[in-house]
Amino acid sequence: MSPRVTVGTRYRMEEGEIEVDSIENIGFPDITPQLARQSGFLGVLDLLKVAKHGRGENIYLVRFHYVPPTPLRIRRSGLNK
Repeated sequence: MSPRVTVGTRYRMEEGEIEVDSIENIGFPDITPQLARQSGFLGVLDLLKVAKHGRGENIYLVRFHYVPPTPLRIRRSGLNK
């Protein structure tokens, strides 16, 4: 229906964070084998098995990057125990 993330926002992971770089509304023809591989999947079918959910018909390509934990974040979270 609509994206559940916001560009520029960081989302915590077990270790580090991801920061959303862009969100693009795309169509099925845009889901190519190359895009699937760039996204870490073996192919289009593997991507769709994971990515397709909900009752919405919109397709969003969300690009993000990993932000590793800094020493200060590690100390605050207690991961250095």
